[in-house]
Amino acid sequence: MDDNKIQLTEKLENLPLKPGVYQFKGADGEILYVGKALNLRNRVRQYFQKSARTDPRRAAMIRKIRDLEIIVTDSEVEALILETTLIQKIKPRYNIDLKDDKSFPYIVVTNEEYPRVFATRRVIRDGSKYFGPYTDVKSMHHSLKLIRELYKVRSCNYQIDASVIARRSLRICFDYHIKKCEGPCEGLVSRERYQEMIGEVVHILRGKTSSLVRMLGERMEQASDGLRYEEAAELRDRMRELTIYANRQKVVDAGLVDRDLFSLAADGDDACGVVFRVRDGKLVGRQHFYLAGVEGKSEGEILGEFIDRYYVNTDDIPGEIFLPLEVEHAGAVTAWLIGRRGSPVEISVPKIGDKAKLMGMCRRNAEFLLELLKSQKAKQKDFIPHSVKALQKDLRLPRLPRRIECFDISTIQGSETVASMVVFQNARPKKSDYRKYRIETVARQDDFASMREVIERRYTRLLSEGAPPPDLIVIDGGKGQLSAALEVLARLGIAGQPATPSPETAAAEHPAIPVIGLAKRLEEIYLPGQTDPQSLSRTSPGLRLLQQIRDEAHRFAITYHRQLRTRRTLQTELDLIDGIGKKRARNLLEVFGSVQGVKFASFDQLADVIGDHLAQKIKDYFSDPGTISPADPE
Repeated sequence: MDDNKIQLTEKLENLPLKPGVYQFKGADGEILYVGKALNLRNRVRQYFQKSARTDPRRAAMIRKIRDLEIIVTDSEVEALILETTLIQKIKPRYNIDLKDDKSFPYIVVTNEEYPRVFATRRVIRDGSKYFGPYTDVKSMHHSLKLIRELYKVRSCNYQIDASVIARRSLRICFDYHIKKCEGPCEGLVSRERYQEMIGEVVHILRGKTSSLVRMLGERMEQASDGLRYEEAAELRDRMRELTIYANRQKVVDAGLVDRDLFSLAADGDDACGVVFRVRDGKLVGRQHFYLAGVEGKSEGEILGEFIDRYYVNTDDIPGEIFLPLEVEHAGAVTAWLIGRRGSPVEISVPKIGDKAKLMGMCRRNAEFLLELLKSQKAKQKDFIPHSVKALQKDLRLPRLPRRIECFDISTIQGSETVASMVVFQNARPKKSDYRKYRIETVARQDDFASMREVIERRYTRLLSEGAPPPDLIVIDGGKGQLSAALEVLARLGIAGQPATPSPETAAAEHPAIPVIGLAKRLEEIYLPGQTDPQSLSRTSPGLRLLQQIRDEAHRFAITYHRQLRTRRTLQTELDLIDGIGKKRARNLLEVFGSVQGVKFASFDQLADVIGDHLAQKIKDYFSDPGTISPADPE
């Protein structure tokens, strides 16, 4: 048992019986999972029981755990808040991924003496009020448009306070003259009047239009009684617009209730959570979020994490919350939301009546949106880029070249000859399948022999593993390189045929893999069995795809060749010294930086690294005037 596992076992034995947050870590210190617990000892130890390993995803995580870190809190509510904050900040691999980060916008009312109202995708906890996130961006823009039509909220970015106004360092802009702003930068509107206007804006954003209309009605009556008819007319027009806006919203409860309805649909590793926002008895908005990494988790676990992550990002908390089923930590969530709202919050699960019917509608929305996500994923899998279709047409290939493997040879005067294989899947690089080869059987510069070796090594292994073959093989080079590759493929029984297959080949269970050669000089394409090269249109998307693949293979081969050449240049001279092997040479280079650094190091410095005996051998070698460096001319 390694030291990490011993330490982990000791930590598991000494866990406290208190609430808190736990973090599982991998061998490299990466945080794999963050969770909360009312009782850390009982909760964390559950992961290491046999019953916890029935879920493949959880079993994979447990196998990677090498360390554990806990944070003890005073209550389950504190643990809930801390867990949600850490998940958002760290985004651990095995936690549920709520796909709303930096995707959906908010409307922010800034925390300033004269606040601004605008859309943003950045949430900065500086006391500003955030409304959203809006999954329906059109609805968000409609709300902003209404606010700008009804209220003269400033749109400038000035930092306005009493000292700025007193110095009169700012000047009113064009918005003031077209009656879109009341000029707070020059003190033309009092702070109290401006904040009152912002209060009405917040009412709209919270969906409290009915109460706002009633409040405006009372003010209109007072203005009329005071003979302020112009003000009364403005309030009347504002009430009319708000009434039209409110009437577009669906009434779901005759009472003027505020409530959020949650629903969830899960399938495999994907889930969709939906929130219906009811304010003043009217459905003012629907928000949906996709969740990934849910496979193996119960619907209650998924719903619990969804609720936590949703409310940590919104300041609009209603008095009632409806859920489709009970969640384990409902008490902690309730206490947390009550503390944030400053008034009672009730969480319940409707079973019968109109409330249950409304929950059913919410559930159907979640199922529909999840099906939509699954169909989009299926379309992405079936999507065929235009360049792939064009290449099939240009080369008259028997099937779409979805997977293309391209080979290139790199060498300088026969030294450190290497080969590269790059793979493009659906016209995109698939770097996990890239391979690099060090040529082993060719002693001198021979591109044809090198190509034969790498093709044999690649496709002998492919056949032995039973892996699916590529749809097209591209050889970087002309007729000679192509012939060398075809010779090997024929010997392996998968010889590349002319692009247009014969009836016998087309009917075969494993048709031959199409192979082409691509010569760089004139971008000519060599096909098996054809003497003259073929030229594609310079504007063809298929040709551009081939050029991209060929250039990537060349880059990959050159990079590997340079690495080997640099390594050989640095180590050759040290390798010639008797007793200095590759390991000691590498240690010397790490300490002294280069062969020159080793050469001019003092005896004592060398002895500290490799001992007196070898240090003396190095000093003798470099002090011999007859010694000729391999890099020096003879």
